[in-house]
Amino acid sequence: MTTRILPAVGDPDAARSVTTLLSQLPDAEPAPPVADSTQLVDTLARLAAASLDELPEVVLVHERIGPVPALELVREVALRFPAVGVVLITADAGPGLFSAAMDSGARGLVTLPLGYEELASRVQAAAQWSAGVRRHLGTGPDRAAGPGGTVVTVSGAKGGVGTTVAAVHLALAARASGRSVALVDLDLQSGDVASYLDVQFRRSVADLAAITDISPRVLQDAVYVHETGLSLLLSPAEGERGEEVTDRAARQVVSALRGRHEVVVVDCGSRLDGAGAAVIEMADTALLVTTPDVVAVRAAKRTVRMWERLQVRKAEETITLVNRHHRSSEIQPPLVQKITGTRVAGVSVPANFKELQAVVDAGRLHELDAKSTVKQALWALAGELGLVRATRAAGQPGKQLARSGGDRGSLGLRRRTGGR
Repeated sequence: MTTRILPAVGDPDAARSVTTLLSQLPDAEPAPPVADSTQLVDTLARLAAASLDELPEVVLVHERIGPVPALELVREVALRFPAVGVVLITADAGPGLFSAAMDSGARGLVTLPLGYEELASRVQAAAQWSAGVRRHLGTGPDRAAGPGGTVVTVSGAKGGVGTTVAAVHLALAARASGRSVALVDLDLQSGDVASYLDVQFRRSVADLAAITDISPRVLQDAVYVHETGLSLLLSPAEGERGEEVTDRAARQVVSALRGRHEVVVVDCGSRLDGAGAAVIEMADTALLVTTPDVVAVRAAKRTVRMWERLQVRKAEETITLVNRHHRSSEIQPPLVQKITGTRVAGVSVPANFKELQAVVDAGRLHELDAKSTVKQALWALAGELGLVRATRAAGQPGKQLARSGGDRGSLGLRRRTGGR
């Protein structure tokens, strides 16, 4: 996932300084600086004529740009190219200029002399805003692949219904299709993502809770890159530290991850707290996992009703996954849908724990055999939720599932926007 940045800096020394710092930003693609306001507007007009997708996500305007004054240039760019986030570089960060810049349409200010953390933060915020505008303008089904990717929460109706297994394999399926994926363990007191993937890492989501402005570098220090390519943000090893993660902190952390990954899968566990509620509310898709038994389905109904009372999520905006399904079960998916008032996923995960036992005990859930019916169902679900790309790399697990029609193993690449 790349953030394209176009600097507009007239002074050669300042241009070199800006370019050097931009080149250090993760996932940034800085263009050569333009030297004046005329060149900037002409460049943006030429790119917009080709396609909205060709425009950079972020434009940096130096205060000494000319011949048009910087604030007038910011206003012109914001009016003519509303899908571009403009950031003003200035030595005066006073409230007067800040107010004037915001009135002109700037998405942020960076003060001189330039600092890495501040520049990274402002660029990331502007890129997220730009991606949101482009999604609303309808520039294509995969726009969420830029800054502002898809967030999917996976919650359990009760403990032991397979929430973490589902979350891990949704993330693995998205990653195997070529997307950049973050997997967050927000089951703050009893998260097991690290155990399932054989990870020992001292950083956790709690380490980000007290940070008011999460820069890419800070986020990178807290994330563990797994051998599968997944970016893992784990729950704290000390469960009591989970209380440090407030709803505000959870929103900020997931927004930061969303800005750097095409897909963010969040394991919320079965216990609803402020952090989990905040993320479920902001998610594109909220998945609720249950098993086809009376106790679990009743728990699923209670959960959905609680989400509605707390105004976290409406029942019709929730997708329920039936795990450990068997043809002979008395409770079938249509009944689950009727009881909970949610939409039941087209894929049900079969009851076949024997396939999972060896990899779960070894902490190698990512090594589950591609022939496993459980894996096939979960990866098909990832397709149903729109988490995988339409084309798969040769030799990837589950390749044989990409059939058309109503086959249970089909990747079902119909795109969904999900939730809110």
